[in-house]
Amino acid sequence: MSESEFLNHAPCSECNSKDNVAVYSDGHGHCFGCGAYFHNYQNEEKPLTKVNTNLIKGENKPLVKRCINQETVNKFNYQIGKHKGKTVQIANYYDNHRNLVAQKLRYPDKTFQWLGDSKKATLFGQNLWRDGGKLVSITEGEVDAMSLSSIQNNKWAVCSVKTGSAGAKRDLQQQIEWLEKFETIVLMFDNDEAGNTAALECAKLFSPGKVKISQLPLKDANEMLVKGRVQELIDCMWGGKSYRPDGIVAGTDIFETLIKEDNRKCIPYPFECINTKTLGMRRGELVTITSGTGQGKSQLCRHIAHQLISKGECVGYLALEESVKRTALGVMSIDLKKPLHLTKEGISKDDFRNSFNRTVGSGSMYLFDHFGSTESENLLSKIRYLVKGLGVRWVILDHLSIIISGLETHDERRLIDMTMTRLRSLVEGTGIGLILVSHLRRPDGNRGYEDGLQTSLNALRGSHAISQLSDQVISLERNQNDEENKNYTTVRVLKNRHTGNTGKCGTLYFDEDTSCFVETKGTNDF
Repeated sequence: MSESEFLNHAPCSECNSKDNVAVYSDGHGHCFGCGAYFHNYQNEEKPLTKVNTNLIKGENKPLVKRCINQETVNKFNYQIGKHKGKTVQIANYYDNHRNLVAQKLRYPDKTFQWLGDSKKATLFGQNLWRDGGKLVSITEGEVDAMSLSSIQNNKWAVCSVKTGSAGAKRDLQQQIEWLEKFETIVLMFDNDEAGNTAALECAKLFSPGKVKISQLPLKDANEMLVKGRVQELIDCMWGGKSYRPDGIVAGTDIFETLIKEDNRKCIPYPFECINTKTLGMRRGELVTITSGTGQGKSQLCRHIAHQLISKGECVGYLALEESVKRTALGVMSIDLKKPLHLTKEGISKDDFRNSFNRTVGSGSMYLFDHFGSTESENLLSKIRYLVKGLGVRWVILDHLSIIISGLETHDERRLIDMTMTRLRSLVEGTGIGLILVSHLRRPDGNRGYEDGLQTSLNALRGSHAISQLSDQVISLERNQNDEENKNYTTVRVLKNRHTGNTGKCGTLYFDEDTSCFVETKGTNDF
């Protein structure tokens, strides 16, 4: 060995370094990163030996501030020592043969460092328990594991993953054979987003019905111990809920859901005839407004926006076929009952300003400054920002067809399916109320919607996804060629998931002097 000469640097199969292995002329190799020794580097995938010369010795002392007693630190061989002049806590890790192979050092500033061969290490505490049994609990950290063990006199199997929530899945995968020998595996990770996510991912590793997930009322097991909530901690360990894949719910678990009153806030439509059938608008629902061209869809949306703002709701208004100015003036016209987009005559500056402050400038309305088509995914990101960043609770999107009009494909049906699915997911994920404008396809025959042709769900343009994914579909019907009655619009509810009540609900008259819809009391179709 003494006559061998250094040849080159090479990768290490043990620590995955790119060039830490020094390869010598007699064939042996040594990794200066992890200490792995290769008898014949060229022919061996794994090192024959691994020398851990850098492990340190400490003293078993109780963790007073953490309420961890002497008996527990003795059992887990958790120590206090010195490393490079700094006091550290030492979590000792063992391999499958119960040999000490690694140490995880915790510094006062809560940083960590590994000594030895962490890849050979099993779960923290795994060496203490026999193979198999009734139950094993797994925490996200060593101190949490000892906390959980100490409150049950160190009699029930408790372990911790090596690398927190980020590496939990990998750590448990490596020990899945040992863990599967237990009847029940309880995951007691930190009660935060990372811990909850990791628990769900880890639960999928094991046999169906074996895993329970415990939701702690505080951040972690040690915090519960320190605050004296021992019995709650014990209850959490034994009372975890069995993991089921997303969407599977036991009937026994939903009593509280059933008994709880539905507190979704209901906002009435601006017209009583629509409320009679629908019982109003609710967040978490997707409402589609449809009609032929020039039937008043956008005008109805402005009425709805004005109604929501007047009720103190925050509204995002995305009108893709008109300017921000036109949309704003349209909503203010509802407020002042004047067609401001045509003339401001007779409206004082004070009245105009006061109307602005009540509506567009109230702080409860956001508009999308875009004229023309936009890609659906980009538009959805804008809506997500409105909801998450600005607190918008209602979104009016006018209209669906223009979202896809600029995309380079002729498969309109597929694009509408995709866009509607995304919009539905957005509603479900954020809880917003979405008012969506959609067009009707051209009818067969000589009579069109401009002649007052009655609408139906089958007439929605492009895809059945619009009707399938909408909670409500409201249509407008107007005979634009009937001079006497051309300003009368029939309102029809085509779909109503909330109550099931559909059909004609009333008639709206468009007052040209005020640029507003007015509900009529008559029941005749025009």
